[in-house]
Amino acid sequence: MSIAEAWDIPATRRRLVPPHPPRAPEGMSAFERLAAMRVSAIGTWGQRAYEDDIIRGRFFFLRSSFILNTPDAIRHVLVDNYENYSRTPAGLRVLRPMLGEGLLIAEGKAWKHQRRTLAPAFTPRAVGTLVPHMVAVIDETIAALRKAAAAGGPADLRETMQRMTLEIAGRTMFSFGMERHGATLRDFVMEYAEHLARPHFLDLVLPANWPAPRDLARSRFRKRWTKFIGMLMAERRAAGKQDGAPARDLFDLMNAARDPETGEAFSEAQLGDQVATMILAGHETTATALFWALYLLALDPVAQEQVASEARQVAVAGEADLERLKFTRAVIDETMRLYPPAFLIARAAIGPDVLAGIAIKKHDVILIAPWLLHRHEKLWRDPNAFVPERFLAPAPPPDRFAYLPFGVGARVCIGAHFALVEATLALAKLIAAFRVTLLDKELVMPVGVVTTQPDRSPVFAITPR
Repeated sequence: MSIAEAWDIPATRRRLVPPHPPRAPEGMSAFERLAAMRVSAIGTWGQRAYEDDIIRGRFFFLRSSFILNTPDAIRHVLVDNYENYSRTPAGLRVLRPMLGEGLLIAEGKAWKHQRRTLAPAFTPRAVGTLVPHMVAVIDETIAALRKAAAAGGPADLRETMQRMTLEIAGRTMFSFGMERHGATLRDFVMEYAEHLARPHFLDLVLPANWPAPRDLARSRFRKRWTKFIGMLMAERRAAGKQDGAPARDLFDLMNAARDPETGEAFSEAQLGDQVATMILAGHETTATALFWALYLLALDPVAQEQVASEARQVAVAGEADLERLKFTRAVIDETMRLYPPAFLIARAAIGPDVLAGIAIKKHDVILIAPWLLHRHEKLWRDPNAFVPERFLAPAPPPDRFAYLPFGVGARVCIGAHFALVEATLALAKLIAAFRVTLLDKELVMPVGVVTTQPDRSPVFAITPR
């Protein structure tokens, strides 16, 4: 039974089915799958992965693996018994050089301390104090795009979204722009994504405490990266804050944060890892979601005009307008269903368990793939079609464990509200200002490496409205 049966769309409107990779052949060997994974993990799944509830396999002949596509099984792993499942050694090996021991990859007591300490900085009220930073950067981006449009040149909206969200991350974190540091930060991100984030065979099979061939390069990268983050923090501290003044950015909030149970603050190293986590997770995933939203609206002019009409009626100025941007928010939700920024959640069993009647052994690998879940043929009607209306009333909301753009349970993304506010405001203001069309007719394919990235940057034309 589909969880999204009741959405309403005019019968005369043709549903857009945006690009997605072909299904992998079912008979792929482990080494063929590894070769495909190094290009894009989402290209390694065959048709069964979009139809079956649970798919059992072998993880490179070493242990069992299970792909979960049923909400009840996902709830068990991510909520009911989440303490029995940790990140995989490969996941830690790939993420730790960038994120250190930050919230995204911390486990056990360290994670609980970090989550309790950071939670007050990401409440809706706290995020509301940061919205003026977001709106200012969005307006500056629109002004720059107007100048480019007046000059008659094409637009690289992928790069524009990356620059915009990085600038928002910088200002909301430090209250200063990223003009001097943005290029360096982007170089760090691109260097890691292109050379060190794609898993090697030994990254996947070696225990976390055994060095893999790329770990030395990752270690050298981490030294340079932490030095850069430390420099940003020092620059922010030099800017100071008046005694008694309210927090003006995330750095103030995190620097002042104390664990409500122990009163403990973050150490300097811990604070640096949190800063790195929030900047990276905050800007790259939101930029990716906004790029895909703009690409989808360029392919679907009718939906684009609906967003433009809604945004003009609302005259978007800030957070207070979000409740009235219902269709715009539905476009963001549907974009993250089709192109979830985090396409895979991988966990390893710490101890034995029983999952949907199946015995799970210690070290078995559990795969929960939002890419598969969001396109599963048992869970969604027309799963490959772009239909924002499925997220509007009277359509029933999707099952909480079948739609996971931000994860779910205790480890749900702490910045989900921040990201949704930023993405909804940005998309509304951009489409209210410009009509977006594609000059480049070649299809853009999603690639799953760390996030669901486009395989290239298409050329757009933007026309002021």
